[in-house]
Amino acid sequence: MRRNPIVELSSLGQSVWLDFLQRGTIRSGQLARWIDDDGVRGVTTNPTIFEHAILGAESHDYDDAIHVLASRGSTAAEIYEALTVRDVQLAADAFRPTYEALDGRDGFVSLEVSPRLAHDTDGTVAQGSHLWQLVDRPNVMIKVPATPAGLGAITRLLARGINVNVTLLFGLTRYEQVVGAFVAGLEARRDEGGTLERLASVASFFLSRIDTLVDAQVDTLVDAQVDASRSQQLRARRGGTAVALAKLAYQRYHHAIACERFAALARAGARPQRLLWASTSAKDPSFSDVKYVEALIGPDTVTTLPRATLDAWRDHGAAAPTLERGVAEARRVVQELHAGGVDLMAASQRLEGDGVAAFERSYDKLLHGLEERRLAVPRRAS
Repeated sequence: MRRNPIVELSSLGQSVWLDFLQRGTIRSGQLARWIDDDGVRGVTTNPTIFEHAILGAESHDYDDAIHVLASRGSTAAEIYEALTVRDVQLAADAFRPTYEALDGRDGFVSLEVSPRLAHDTDGTVAQGSHLWQLVDRPNVMIKVPATPAGLGAITRLLARGINVNVTLLFGLTRYEQVVGAFVAGLEARRDEGGTLERLASVASFFLSRIDTLVDAQVDTLVDAQVDASRSQQLRARRGGTAVALAKLAYQRYHHAIACERFAALARAGARPQRLLWASTSAKDPSFSDVKYVEALIGPDTVTTLPRATLDAWRDHGAAAPTLERGVAEARRVVQELHAGGVDLMAASQRLEGDGVAAFERSYDKLLHGLEERRLAVPRRAS
């Protein structure tokens, strides 16, 4: 009998988190089945996920709760917070046995600060602290974007003992800055006498979005090339950027945890900040639907899978330790893209801005939809 490929990822040291959450999947027992049958060890959320869950045409999971909150006079923003916090609490409770069995090494559910705060360090720290207290679960992570303003917030939240999921990572330079912010946060907490045990963080590296942008640039450069050999070299790198960068980021992860600065923190009880692979659904139909899963399997990492990718991997995934294979080739990919005229630094900056903007659109659309529903509900008499 064929083993479940999702479970096999765990045997290779990689945690599987679901890149999806909706109240109906919790109430129906589907989330519990993913945990029990597939070995799923966490959930990540964002404004787009909640927009689809709450406003989806076929979703009525939140109707009663919206009605009750609106009748009490809650604003759209207050309704959004109440709904998302409750979903995260329910999911965190479902993963609490995993969290305890693994001594706090896994079983996390992530909740993102407002994307409107992506360029506001103080605002991110304030809202992140507020959400942490409101959810009141040890196995929750507060998601903070890896913007320049987010870096300072990451340090300050970790110093307060708050688990952090760093989101919207697209480049190696920013990843190194995130690692620095993580270490600085742990050092601040240690120096203030706080415990480092069970303080957790992940750095979420987004994949398919990288290839979508870079491949478009490659196509343009190929069309403009007069050098046939250079054109062929560039064309061969199509679809390879994200995996190459992820493999190189993992090498930098190893370097970071081997240095004396982190070793001193580890002696005080600190755990490494794991790399997390996000945006793992292939956008290009010519790619395998499990492309970003099969190429990046390795110890002490997390892969986040939307439902379709989870089902695809269960159906035809083949688990093998691939993350540290082809590192030299990954370096060549980056070098050849640079030689061909692709500016990966500029691409990462654009993707960061686009990612924040996309989450802002989802957040605004969700608040607008909740406002419409709120206004349709009669208020209770005071």
